[in-house]
Amino acid sequence: MQTQPLLSPPSHRVRSTATLAALLVLCAAHSPGRAQSVERGRAVYAAHCSSCHSVNVHGDGPAHVGVVGRRAGALKDFDYSPALQRSKLLWTRATLKAWLTNPEALIPGQGMDYQLDDEREREDVVAYLATLKRLR
Repeated sequence: MQTQPLLSPPSHRVRSTATLAALLVLCAAHSPGRAQSVERGRAVYAAHCSSCHSVNVHGDGPAHVGVVGRRAGALKDFDYSPALQRSKLLWTRATLKAWLTNPEALIPGQGMDYQLDDEREREDVVAYLATLKRLR
């Protein structure tokens, strides 16, 4: 009678451990909370976004207060591009990050010709935008 080993052979354990370690590193690197800083986001917003946007007043772009959770193109007192009005997109953290990565890829024909190339800056700006709650 032959018995089965209680433990897997060492080579399988090493591969499994290496695989687990790699997965943990990937998860940590893509964790939504890892790099988000509202203060850095406020500074990036001031440096890169404020020439067209503000928190409470429309400029060349719409005001951003209450943007997280709002449908794209939904403010009645701002003249959005037809593409944005038709999009039916809901601004979530994920869609805002995609927008800041490449607005034209997300909504072809939209009017914003700027993107943030740095992933950390996008995460930080979105963290900041999420704090801009509309007063009820």
